[in-house]
Amino acid sequence: MVHIAYQGEPGAYSEAAALSFDSKAEPSPRLSFDAVFDAVDAGEVTHGILPIENTIAGSIHRNYDLLVEHELPIVAEVKHSVVHNLIAFEGTEIDQIRRVYSHPKGLEQCERFLQTLNDIEIVATYDTAGSAKMIKEQGLTDTAAIASVRAAEIFGLRVIRQAVQDVADNFTRFLIISRDSVPLGAPDKTTVVFTVPNDPGALFKALSVFALRDIDLTKLESRPIPDRPFEYMFYADLSANRDDIRCERALMHLAEFAPSLRTLGSYPSWKGTEGQPSR
Repeated sequence: MVHIAYQGEPGAYSEAAALSFDSKAEPSPRLSFDAVFDAVDAGEVTHGILPIENTIAGSIHRNYDLLVEHELPIVAEVKHSVVHNLIAFEGTEIDQIRRVYSHPKGLEQCERFLQTLNDIEIVATYDTAGSAKMIKEQGLTDTAAIASVRAAEIFGLRVIRQAVQDVADNFTRFLIISRDSVPLGAPDKTTVVFTVPNDPGALFKALSVFALRDIDLTKLESRPIPDRPFEYMFYADLSANRDDIRCERALMHLAEFAPSLRTLGSYPSWKGTEGQPSR
């Protein structure tokens, strides 16, 4: 049995993504992304699932940092469709709402809709489904949440407005981590993190090792290096298996001049249908 830790409450989009990856998986909620890593580290679960980027709101930077802080390889990915809804107590009308709760990324993905509401306080919380839980437990009849239809059903709330995200085709990419480095399928994608010297053309030279071997970069992300102000590490997603000769040689070439280089995982790219919309 695949036992997957996710951040949030039942009804969270991460839970839906876990079940999209494996319908027989046993999802296990945690309050924070750090707690997901800790649960995998401690062997409390077999895997963890983490949102890493969204097509509207961009990257989830905390999870990039945690991938470096922990020795937990990426073993799979999932791309899942996300449909946000405005939900509240039965009988609450939209003109009675005085505040809206959701995870910061959920709020970012619904900025245009939120700007249409007058005299509304926007409150960032730890989770989309957790926002629905707070409304239910605290009896907040003048408060709504941005969350999934399933969250509304779980916590006995009603959908006031459907599909309030800024872009209809809203997808989040999730990574699955494990203590076991064996990928969950045939790997054709590799994620690495590296640094380069602060010299002219250093990043160009680093990326050229992949271009020279016709290896496609599907993602490049920079993050600050702790305790080294205004210096950066670079995360790259490569469309290649780490054990392919082209990829092996590219990484060996990069290691010749990169002060640090680490492979975070080699795993199968998502071949699904991007999941069914999580309403």
